[in-house]
Amino acid sequence: MVPQRVTLITIGAIDLAELRAFYQKLGWSEPEMSSDQYAVFKTAGVLLSLFPLKELETDSGVQIHKTKDTYQAVTLAINVNTPEEVDAVIDHIRKIGGKILREPSAAFWGGRTAYFADIENNMWEVAWNPDSVFDEKGAMLAF
Repeated sequence: MVPQRVTLITIGAIDLAELRAFYQKLGWSEPEMSSDQYAVFKTAGVLLSLFPLKELETDSGVQIHKTKDTYQAVTLAINVNTPEEVDAVIDHIRKIGGKILREPSAAFWGGRTAYFADIENNMWEVAWNPDSVFDEKGAMLAF
């Protein structure tokens, strides 16, 4: 049986130093496991890793076609506790050079949502869902 959990998300970085700096500007800290070769950020539920794209290609044995001008087919999400937090997060993203793809607005499902891209066009959603349930560490349990 395969354990039903996500423990690590890795983004292949075109420019590791530049992408690392973007996530540091979010206010996210790196644990000691980070190094000059990769960056790791602890989040409430999983670890987010930034790994040089060329090394990811070598490690996986798969050629990855990625440029800073194209969006990837994966969307990462940050779910927040209040509708106002969606706006505050997007304001911060704007200030540090992220690209706002969709301004905060009411969602058809009853929440509030917005989208941004980091400096390498990895797409993120920021959302508030009135039905979200978080544990004491901030990990989402249900929505």
